[in-house]
Amino acid sequence: MRVVSSAEIDRVLSFPALIEALAEAFRGDMVTPVRHHHEIERPGAHGTLLLMPSWTGPAMQDGFVGVKIVSVFPENGARGLPSVMGSYLLMDGATGEPVSVLDGARLTVWRTAAASALAARHLAREDASRMVMVGAGALAPFLIRAHMSQRPIREVALWNHNGAKARSLADELAREGLPVTAVTDLEAAVRQADLVSCATLSTAPIVKGAWLKEGAHLDLVGAFNLKMREADDEALRRAQVYIDTPAAKVEGGDVAVSLQGGTIPDSHIRGTLTDLCRSAPPRDREAVTAFKSVGAALEDLAAAMLVWRSLKSVVK
Repeated sequence: MRVVSSAEIDRVLSFPALIEALAEAFRGDMVTPVRHHHEIERPGAHGTLLLMPSWTGPAMQDGFVGVKIVSVFPENGARGLPSVMGSYLLMDGATGEPVSVLDGARLTVWRTAAASALAARHLAREDASRMVMVGAGALAPFLIRAHMSQRPIREVALWNHNGAKARSLADELAREGLPVTAVTDLEAAVRQADLVSCATLSTAPIVKGAWLKEGAHLDLVGAFNLKMREADDEALRRAQVYIDTPAAKVEGGDVAVSLQGGTIPDSHIRGTLTDLCRSAPPRDREAVTAFKSVGAALEDLAAAMLVWRSLKSVVK
């Protein structure tokens, strides 16, 4: 069984290829049970344990079974540790034999960003050129690169509640040639943005619906439990809302919170990533759109399969 590091994952993955792999997975034959979600309470610490299984159905060319084990401990930053850690176990679909263990955290940031960009392929305007990245954590560079692979983004405004962290990341990405600039006035940046991507652990809305211009696309990635929010109710009321899977109606912040509070009805949710990948409606250029992801195990399996195939082809 091969252990695959984060460096190896970075070496073999690209966003165009991964986004196509996810599109195929959402159109295809994957079995994805409801994930296990457990809250862990210990003295001085609160965490979440996620178990996310998935396997390929009989219509898929290759047979694989996979499961991701993830821990989320938000207070880890104060300990100098990542908030999210995990591993992905990939198994042969015919025998159940483990073939690989992959760095789960790295796989997660790649597939999460790819899923958002896949949604934006259908929901963001084709001429979207101005992006706002809300949050400067581990996901931010991946979301920026993923969205830039699908839309002609020329300017990226990066905002974080910690301005120094935003400036540090913006400088790092600018040195790599990406058009990223740190900003302090989030409202002004959002009002000009064609695409707004949020990846934070905020417990209160950061982006207001009144700020979104006509034709803007809102990408909501953070807020993984019902105590968190990244966008206010008005943003969701204004938007044509899509979600990655039906789980987003009951898990995570934003959409699930607005549904439970009666701010938006269930009928306000227009569809899932599967719906978009199989039959996306024409994009109304003036409409505000929104996408909420809570993560799907089939995304992890599709990403792990792509990594495994790529590594095998390199060996050959």
